Amino acid sequence: MNPLQRRRLLLGAAAGAAAGLSLDSLALAAAASSSAAAARRLAGMPTRQVEAGVLDVGYHQAGPENGHPVILLHGFPYDIHSYAEVAPRLAAQGYRVIVPYLRGHGSTRFLDPATPRAGQQAALGQDVIDLMDALHIPEAVLAGYDWGGRAACVAAAMKPTRCVGLVAVNGYLIQDIGRAATPAPAPVEAGLWYQYYFLTERGRAGLTANRAAIARVLWKHNSPAWRFDDASFARAARAFDNPDYVDVVLHAYRHRLGQAAGYPDYEETEALLAAQPVIKSPAITLDGLADGLLPATDGRADAARFSGPRQHRQIPGAGHNLPQEAPRAFADAVAALARGGKWRT
Repeated sequence: MNPLQRRRLLLGAAAGAAAGLSLDSLALAAAASSSAAAARRLAGMPTRQVEAGVLDVGYHQAGPENGHPVILLHGFPYDIHSYAEVAPRLAAQGYRVIVPYLRGHGSTRFLDPATPRAGQQAALGQDVIDLMDALHIPEAVLAGYDWGGRAACVAAAMKPTRCVGLVAVNGYLIQDIGRAATPAPAPVEAGLWYQYYFLTERGRAGLTANRAAIARVLWKHNSPAWRFDDASFARAARAFDNPDYVDVVLHAYRHRLGQAAGYPDYEETEALLAAQPVIKSPAITLDGLADGLLPATDGRADAARFSGPRQHRQIPGAGHNLPQEAPRAFADAVAALARGGKWRT
């Protein structure tokens, strides 16, 4: 081997070693980044407490205090970590993000032991308004799915001047309790087994003893394409240990199916909701194309329930817990309404 060949060989070996080192470094960096992302995803969302109406509400806050507020509302049986990736996306854009535990969940508690543990839709909507009052928020974009979507719709209908925009998964979610006896298509009815179960005392005993197990069954059915891990589920399931969880859940479904009376404090609002009021706020409604509970629609069936500007978006691959399964799509919808909203304050 002549000196020139030897030099080329040594240079090639050095380059190969450097390339190998570079590739190893990149692999380690990628692994570290992935681990960090996983840690962020599973990290808990720290909460504050505030007295609001009949509740001491636990809520997560992110973003600047002076940012335009957005309130993100979770469903049943889920918790605030449905927004673990949505909240930081919105906070990074300068919004003040509020994510409360609904009544009966997490660290939210009733202030008075004598207060009825109502789960009816009027109570959920009133809780949103009470929280806004307690936090001195005159207006906000309201967004949610399942129970949270219903609470947002109710609050928007009750107090339209307080709602700059509405994001609701599965469209118009104010219950028509007068038609509670009208059956849904058979495949949908089959997925609602838990609602009928909760009408019975056997259901009360079952939910009391098996609240996490029931939730896991519903997660799998409601989002058949979602591959959630045990750690994510366990994190959410802690919210179901709330002492009022069973009573609030049972009243919610017994009331919506016409099998339990509402409470007097909410009679006036329930009368308003019985008329299926139109939502005047600008809205974006979302449907997950992999929702195992409620089939996706094109949005036209409930179009008359919205009198303001409204878009309907279908989200591929997302199930019932849409913000956790498709956080970018959900955050984009909230941000679009916040950017285009007619803020008075």
